This record gives sequence, structure tokens and C-alpha cells, in this order.
Amino acid sequence: QVQLVESGGGLVQAGGSLRLSCAASERALSRYPVGWFRQAPGKERENVAAITWNGDSTYYPDSVKGRFTISRDNAKNTVYLQMNSLKPEDTAVYYCAARSVRYSDIYSTEANEYNYWGQGTQVTVSS
Repeated sequence: QVQLVESGGGLVQAGGSLRLSCAASERALSRYPVGWFRQAPGKERENVAAITWNGDSTYYPDSVKGRFTISRDNAKNTVYLQMNSLKPEDTAVYYCAARSVRYSDIYSTEANEYNYWGQGTQVTVSS
């Protein structure tokens, strides 16, 4: 079992930046692909970034491309989401998730393909 803990959320003005962190106490996270998802009230959970186990490949939907950057430090068992030029529509609870396929160079954008989830961190962007 991999326990994921997100941090770094908060309140920021439009145009500002936040960096979210997803940490795990288990070394296993360093072997798994990871995704960041968000869910706003009344909306479905959506993927905003994904990364392969070694960080060689990443994915972003058009809604965040050029503004969000996912990265990882496997030595620290931590995955990051740098969010720049934030917009009010980015307001949501952000979750990190790990897909328990070791050393996979295939990420996924589908929430149901992820096995481990954090508790979420609130990001609020004011206009």
C-alpha cells in the first residue's frame, strides 16, 4: 500500500503560482507513473498532468499546457506540480495518484487506472 500526501495548495490571485507536492513514505512511488487530477464542485475529476516513472515523458491537456509542469524527484519519493499563470477556473481540489505498474513508461489520463490516491489539496484562485 502506498500512502500519498499532497501539500502546497492555498489561495492565490489570478496570474499567480503554486507548487503542489505529492510525497510518499514508501520507496514504491519512485517506480510508478503518477498523475495529477483535479475536481471542482459539480464537475467530474479531470487529469491535468501525468508523468512516467522515470520522468522521461509527460502529458498535459490543452487547458493547462504551457502553464503547468509535472516533475518528480525519485530520490525523495516526491512528485511536483508547478502551476503558473493560474486562472479562476483552475480552482479545484487537486489530487495526486499513482498507477501500480512498476517501471512503466506509459502514463494514463484515466482516473480508474490509478490505484493509489492522496487526500487532495484545495487550490483557490481569486479573480
